[in-house]
Amino acid sequence: EDPVLERYFKGHKAAITSVNFSPNGKQLVTASWDTFLMLWNLKPNARAFRYVGHKDVVTSVQFSPLGNLLASASRDRTVRLWIPDKKGKSSEFRAHTAPVRSVDFSSDGQFLVTASEDKSIKVWNMFRQRFLYSLYRHTHWVRCAKFSPDGRLIVSCSEDKTIKIWDTTNKQCVNNLSDSVGFANFVDFNPNGTCIASAGSDHSVRIWDIRVNKLLQHYQVHSCGVNSISFHPSGNYLITASSDGTLKILDLLEGRLIYTLQGHTGPVFTVSFSRSGEQFTSGGADTQVLLWRTNFDELHCKDINKRNLKRLHFDSPPHLLDIYPRTPHTHERKLETVEITENSGRNLPDKGEDICGYFMNPSLMSADCSAIAVKNKTEEFSDFPSESQRSIPLAVTDALEHIMEQLNVLTQTVSILEQRLTLTEDKLKDCLENQHKLISVVQQKS
Repeated sequence: EDPVLERYFKGHKAAITSVNFSPNGKQLVTASWDTFLMLWNLKPNARAFRYVGHKDVVTSVQFSPLGNLLASASRDRTVRLWIPDKKGKSSEFRAHTAPVRSVDFSSDGQFLVTASEDKSIKVWNMFRQRFLYSLYRHTHWVRCAKFSPDGRLIVSCSEDKTIKIWDTTNKQCVNNLSDSVGFANFVDFNPNGTCIASAGSDHSVRIWDIRVNKLLQHYQVHSCGVNSISFHPSGNYLITASSDGTLKILDLLEGRLIYTLQGHTGPVFTVSFSRSGEQFTSGGADTQVLLWRTNFDELHCKDINKRNLKRLHFDSPPHLLDIYPRTPHTHERKLETVEITENSGRNLPDKGEDICGYFMNPSLMSADCSAIAVKNKTEEFSDFPSESQRSIPLAVTDALEHIMEQLNVLTQTVSILEQRLTLTEDKLKDCLENQHKLISVVQQKS
């Protein structure tokens, strides 16, 4: 089925900059240019809470993995930790010397990484609630920094047109991806940590395999800069938010655009899947937060992966399950995309209404719009072999999956070791050059 716009929230007075689901999927937190955070309960007619503390635009917000904390970043140069209850108590962290652009918890909740316009990335210990260390290599504002799923790596993007990957153990930059056209506004790891996706100011979305340092996929589907991206938990889909006012859903296995969603008026700044993948939410310049039902992911991702193991067509586009990707693959707009438009005739609540009244559950899609027909996804995957028709036994398929996982780990380890060796060689080269310079200077003086 197609994605459906379920509800919208209206309570902020300015553009929405960041959205994030709670781990249990029952709450939603939003950040805005109005300097406030808002915590929404997804139960019908539930009360929303507004958190006040920042003195300037709140640029990023995220739930901790356990859902017992909220972290927020602001242009007031601070990071705040909040307790997500009706009191909303918070503590303030100060270390950055310029506006903070993003926050991200490690998967175990022990660490927090922040990115700032002071060109630095900082890592914080959540147990002791103190600053640990900084990462410096960017030469311009750092727009985003994210932990890998296993917490061993950090990826960051900057207006210096580079994407850097950092080793959290030795606190060194182990990889550097550059783009001469534009810079990345947002970057994140896919769920298994083997690839990263970037949202570009040059209207593009790129998928990189960090194990072999190659561009896997390159999408040009937006007409303006891409501001945010979010991976579906299966890793098979990516949703993007752009200043062209649309959301785009990309099928990463097929390598194509499958949906264009139009619900916002003006630029869309943020988008995020829930942890289960059943819902996603978006926010933008129109001050609204839209809640969508995913629907298109009902086919179990393991079935897709098992089918993918049987691929024998070497000319097909590269994708995330290839161990050795082929050449970069550019994807243009396709005719099979579906455009879903929010019903523009709905009545929005007046500004004077209570925040509780902003939690609506209207029928946001018109009858004509909801009747849009596309190829049924069950038909599209009707060629799946049944258990009795499988050419490869299920046990063998599971064993192959396990082998692929182990190969992924080995490949990533070798890649990191190669990077460290390269860094060591570069340092030795610099030392030798300096030594030759010193010898030449001494000889000239003598």
